[in-house]
Amino acid sequence: MRSLSIGSTGMLAQQLNVEVISNNIANMNTTAYQRRRAEFQDLLYQNQRRVGAESSDAATIVPAGVQVGLGVKTAAVYRITEQGNLTLTENPLDLAINGKGYFQITLPNGETAYSRAGAFQLDGQGDIVTVDGYTVQPGITVPNDAIDITINASGQVFASIEGQVAQQNLGQLELSRFPNEAGLLAVGDNLFLETPASGAAQTAVPGTEGYGAIQQGFLETSNVNVVEEITNLITAQRAYEMNSKVIETSDQMMATMTNLR
Repeated sequence: MRSLSIGSTGMLAQQLNVEVISNNIANMNTTAYQRRRAEFQDLLYQNQRRVGAESSDAATIVPAGVQVGLGVKTAAVYRITEQGNLTLTENPLDLAINGKGYFQITLPNGETAYSRAGAFQLDGQGDIVTVDGYTVQPGITVPNDAIDITINASGQVFASIEGQVAQQNLGQLELSRFPNEAGLLAVGDNLFLETPASGAAQTAVPGTEGYGAIQQGFLETSNVNVVEEITNLITAQRAYEMNSKVIETSDQMMATMTNLR
């Protein structure tokens, strides 16, 4: 019976759906996390009577035909790039992007990764780094005698040096954008890598047209809506139960046939 395999594909699809939703809920407090959504497609169809076939010698055409579906499959887990809220932290090295764009991060292997999580710190040499110690491009170093750090909306980094009236310009942060942000490869630790699907990175100064501005002393929250996720979780659970009911009903029908005398 096809319904057994069809019901199993439905259960597997809803299991994945629950896993995606649970990951969203687990990361509801993760800085700059972008929620995911599972996308599904129907499987191939078996044609018992092909639509558009000739049904007689008079060239009459079958208007509908008979197609039997074979279930569902997972097409993609899509990342929704809607911006989260900005939360005030008053930490001078906490940076949020108000708009589009990603910070550029240099990985230990020399590869460039991208992130919207701006919870930065200073390492032992005074370089601005991520919580894992990865350098934030272009590699800005804060002097040891700096008493304050200012980062404006355009990404310029200034340090107030003791005994000096004028602030010292330490460097310029830049942001990257992609033609298809959903095509970035998530590698964990709030980092993404460029892929052929995302397109090449396009870099500009923050505040440029199409790019967000830097907000110092803020962090971007996740864009997870807990109420929506719980509602989706209930819907996925009910869909899972209905698919299991299909398998149970098919089993009962097969048992009925087996018991015929």
